[in-house]
Amino acid sequence: MRSAREQRYDEEAAMGDAASGPEIPVSADGLPDWLAPVARAAATVQPRQLSRFLPPESGGRQSAVLILFGHGPRGPELLLMERAGTLRSHAGQPSFPGGALDPEDGDADGPGPVRAALREAREETGLDPSGVQVFGVLPRLYIPVSGFVVTPVLGWWRRPTPVGAVDQAETARVFTVPVADLTDPAHRVTTRHPSGHTGPAFLVENALVWGFTAGVIDRILHYAGWEIPWDRDKAVPLDWRS
Repeated sequence: MRSAREQRYDEEAAMGDAASGPEIPVSADGLPDWLAPVARAAATVQPRQLSRFLPPESGGRQSAVLILFGHGPRGPELLLMERAGTLRSHAGQPSFPGGALDPEDGDADGPGPVRAALREAREETGLDPSGVQVFGVLPRLYIPVSGFVVTPVLGWWRRPTPVGAVDQAETARVFTVPVADLTDPAHRVTTRHPSGHTGPAFLVENALVWGFTAGVIDRILHYAGWEIPWDRDKAVPLDWRS
């Protein structure tokens, strides 16, 4: 059954200006069985269940990220990238592909986030969006440190294509992480910032995945029923530059 959020995005995409791009359907039809728990969770999850940082009533820079699930040699996996260490915002941090909405993407309350997520993924990783089935759109979340209002867009990599860092000035590398590694308690830690903030994190693929990206992954694993109990007292300290 399609969620009201999915229907709203399709309806507003259909009514959008044709000059801003073709309609991108949002549908969970035909997903592999293992992705069904994620699609079900996406249809019902509430903003407060995903994060305590929610968008302000006004302001913030509208953006979107692509949470892309594929199937690799070790089974289900997620596509991630590592931001270049020279960037002013979130330098060197693993993240989902994504970025701010451009005018041609369309309205943030309509098809804009889906278009932006796919466009940014193409620009950053070389991904061919035609091989991606968008199957869900999560509630908007907020990153206080950068002022971004972020819409997570869920995708199934139905037809995988080669990916890699398109611009080394922005992206250090592009990589996939098996879901089995993300759920493995041995790879799970808690990060502690000098400010006192703590959050879930993952030690995978020679990277520490933390912050907004790790928080969203953590909640997806939880609400999809994939989470395995892990030691939340196993901590990794961050420095003030993080």
